[in-house]
Amino acid sequence: MDHFDVVIVGAGSAGELLASLQAEAGRSVAIVESLRVGGECPYVACMPSKAMLRSADVRHLVADTERLGGTSAPLELDDDEAAFANAARRRDDIAENRDDTVAAKSLQDSGVALIRGRGTIVRDGVLRVGDLEVGWTDLVIATGSQPVLPPLQGFGDIPVWTSDEALSIGRRPASVLVLGGGPVGCELAQIFARFGTRTFLVEAGPQLAGKEHPEMAERLADLLRSDGVGIRLNTEVRSVSPTANGGAHVSLSDGMALDVERVIVAIGRTPVTGDLGLELLGVDLDDDGAVTVDAHCRATGTSHVWAAGDVTGIAPFTHTANYQARVIHDNLLGGTRTANYEAIPRAIYTDPPVASVGEVAPTRTTDNANLVSATMNLDEVARTSADGGPGGLLVLTADRRRGILVGAAAIGLRADEWLAEATLAIRAQIPLHVLCDVVHAFPTYGEAFEPPLRELAAACSQASN
Repeated sequence: MDHFDVVIVGAGSAGELLASLQAEAGRSVAIVESLRVGGECPYVACMPSKAMLRSADVRHLVADTERLGGTSAPLELDDDEAAFANAARRRDDIAENRDDTVAAKSLQDSGVALIRGRGTIVRDGVLRVGDLEVGWTDLVIATGSQPVLPPLQGFGDIPVWTSDEALSIGRRPASVLVLGGGPVGCELAQIFARFGTRTFLVEAGPQLAGKEHPEMAERLADLLRSDGVGIRLNTEVRSVSPTANGGAHVSLSDGMALDVERVIVAIGRTPVTGDLGLELLGVDLDDDGAVTVDAHCRATGTSHVWAAGDVTGIAPFTHTANYQARVIHDNLLGGTRTANYEAIPRAIYTDPPVASVGEVAPTRTTDNANLVSATMNLDEVARTSADGGPGGLLVLTADRRRGILVGAAAIGLRADEWLAEATLAIRAQIPLHVLCDVVHAFPTYGEAFEPPLRELAAACSQASN
């Protein structure tokens, strides 16, 4: 039996990065993966979705060239289906045609032993992959998450895609129903709608992007409706059945019935922890099946088991996974690094995007008396006029007692990029009076920070007097 300093189960974002860092540090490392090195993000999630969103954005922009002064008359777009097929070819090039050969070779060239298959813990210090047993000193669980499917009778009889399939197809469906109004559902709805697919989005909650600021969610819904998406909020699927032409008949709780070519399920994801044998090591799981970890990313109740990425249930984004991987790397080398999740950014990459970070107070009156918020309408920013963009909104939230920024949310052109200023301010706990002294270039969207920051600084100053 081969023994390694570190064995990593799962070669997604966290596992791949951690393996390469540990190998570079001279540790013996094995990584176990049953599908692709790199996980879902490069092949069927982050990168292909952003590629398709960009193609959809360009198509939308071309249709608006006359208003923006790029042409003296409207341009005629080509066939939606042909354009979608071309966008899919570009997407597949960016996603390496869902082939991990290059990533796998790079990992192996760095000195990592890549073991293909599903790993199962058989006893403390030993993992089995097929007929092979592998020994470890430290074990890292980085198995990621998988889509949740609704427990509806007849669901197996209709044409259903998860986001994996929706971002791998080469042909545009004529109609889709997107089930779930979170980031994935909203992005997919915009992609298909802008390529001419008759698109519906059904969300069981009262707003899209349920964890985000209500005003952002409302503006996002208006945006998608302007693209032609039929949005049904506070609505659930009651029943489904196949149609004669191979599509799906869907009955909704609000009484509406739809016939669509495909149903795309985007109602959430669940950590992949089943059948790993974690109970043999005393690893604690929360009610959702996620591995609970301490501030060092060590699995609670253990000394040599660690976890990173979606499997922890903490801010399930690629950038969080990479962050946790670096925390574990430092600790495996003898450090005592702790993770801080107060300023993990999140985004919905629609056009325009929704971006947020930290704690965002939904209104000026909140349950937490220490929090105060201020807003800025992006229509008042000079850059909006020059760009001819859709405007938007910025909401900043501060802690009165500490006099620092604790949250920010925005919807607007390139908000996913310029909101990074707030991410840094929150993580570094920069005092509001210092933030108010920052000079932004004119004309940029960064100028939108200045009025609400001054308002928050004044409110915090009054609170301290």
